[in-house]
This record gives sequence, C-alpha cells and structure tokens, in this order.
Amino acid sequence: MATQTRTQRQAAANKAAATRKRNAAKQSASSARGSARRTRAAASETTRQASRTGKQAGRTAARRFDAATERIGELGRRAERALYIQVGAAATARDAVARNVRTYTNIDSVVRELDKYERRGARALGRSERTLQRRGRDLERDVKGAQREVGRQANDLRRDAVEVVERVKRLA
Repeated sequence: MATQTRTQRQAAANKAAATRKRNAAKQSASSARGSARRTRAAASETTRQASRTGKQAGRTAARRFDAATERIGELGRRAERALYIQVGAAATARDAVARNVRTYTNIDSVVRELDKYERRGARALGRSERTLQRRGRDLERDVKGAQREVGRQANDLRRDAVEVVERVKRLA
C-alpha cells in the first residue's frame, strides 16, 4: 500500500471520526425515541424522567450537528488538497522552465549542453558501429565455417566416387 500524506491521514481520521459521531447520533436518537415512548406510556413518571429525556434529545441534536460539521470540514480538506496538488504541479513546471531559461540564455551553458549532446551522440553511434562490426565478424566466421564444411563434404564425396570407380574397374 502506498504511503499517505499528512493531509490524506487527517482526511481518513476525520472521516472515521465523522462516521463514529453519526453512528453515536443514530444510537442516541434511537435511545431518545425509546425513552420518549416510555415517557408517553407512563404518564405518571416524574418530571425528572422527562427532563432526562429532554437532555438526551439535546445531546442527540448536538451529536448530529457535530457529525455534520465534521463532514463539511472533511469536504473542505479535500478541496484544500486538490488546490495544493495544482499549485505544486504549477510550481514544478515553473521551476523546469526557469532551469531551461537559465541554461539557454547563457552562451557558455548552451555550448556545454551542445557538447554534452555531441558526446552522447558519438557514444550511441560508436556502440551501434561496434555492434555492427561484431555481427559482421560473427557472420564472416559462420561463412568460413560453412565453406570448410562444404569442402570436407566435397572431399568425402570425391573420395567415395574414386572408390566406387575403382570397384567398378575391378569388377569389370
């Protein structure tokens, strides 16, 4: 897995925190609804129970607000990251252009660059030439070997032909 940037880690952590807050808010809302149902069913319950339910509902609303705030903050961080990426790419491109401008506006730098290109071209062509020469020598050696082999076979055929002629003479 690739390493994460600080912004990505923060984004992941904040997203997880927002999920936990949402889940807590849902649980709290469920508890608040259940508590409210029980309160309605038992009208004789004390005002303290009703007060507790009200506080629970207030906490639930606060948790939902916190979860929404976290989600909005997460969107802001994502937008910020996208902006940072674009600015970083533009700065890198600017640096490359500035480097080339410095190189090609100074005559000494231009001469050095051209010399470097010349040396590199000479090395590349020299390698190609050596490769071709080596292949030529290999081909030449293969041809000479084939000539020797054909000569051997021709000598063998000649010798066999002479033997056949001698046998025919002896038989006649």
